[in-house]
Amino acid sequence: MPIRAEYLSQGFAAPISVLSNLEADKYRQKLESAEAILGPLHFKPSIYTLLRSAYELASHPAILDAVESIIGANIMLYDATFIIKEPNSPAHVSWHQDLTYWGLSHTEKVTSSWLAISDATPENGCMQMVPGSHKKGQLEHLNTDDKDNVLYLSQEVQGADLSSAAYCPLKRGEASIHHGWTVHSSLPNKTNDRRIGFNAQYIAPEVYNTSGIKIPAMLMRGECKYDHFTLEESAIAEADPVSMARHESYAETMVKLYHNQHA
Repeated sequence: MPIRAEYLSQGFAAPISVLSNLEADKYRQKLESAEAILGPLHFKPSIYTLLRSAYELASHPAILDAVESIIGANIMLYDATFIIKEPNSPAHVSWHQDLTYWGLSHTEKVTSSWLAISDATPENGCMQMVPGSHKKGQLEHLNTDDKDNVLYLSQEVQGADLSSAAYCPLKRGEASIHHGWTVHSSLPNKTNDRRIGFNAQYIAPEVYNTSGIKIPAMLMRGECKYDHFTLEESAIAEADPVSMARHESYAETMVKLYHNQHA
């Protein structure tokens, strides 16, 4: 089934071939080399402004082609980060919908990709999706105090029918793409290896933050005729001084935005 048709029907499409196993392993090596210098990079916002390798992943033609089939030819990168579950860790992600806390307009023009840098399996906490749940729109979420929940407020969707939930396993180098209203989650990593994913959010240029705050974003394909964003610059290399300084500024803005949206 074509990516767009599967996405519109199920709320997600997978697997999408992006990297070879060798390429995925090379990007893992680059990430872990950067971590050896900078420390943990799990959930660091705007990571493509810090690491050139992350920009390469976010701008990969196979991912952008899939995104274009969903939101059109003009594509902005809203954010991207590595989501890492360490071996035998209790970290998990509760059932939720992304768009509930993003504060973005034109929700049909927002989509997320998830690229496996290591194999993502049911045993190590691959994503689970509820097919068709995107068609129900926004559902109520309840904030919790679960310290092992990766989400900012440990939020959990209420009233969702999870009976049809399905695992979305990916081999390293494969990606999925999902709608912002698709109910999804992931379980802890019960294996002896890291589960590493690269998560990126893409939007059409007409999308804006409903709080009125200009946010950093990067034009990836096509053109932007709107003034909703502060345009970012990609990393020059792997955590070079110029990229590190720019990333600190971008990340501070994103953190302020997250706090504002979750207040």
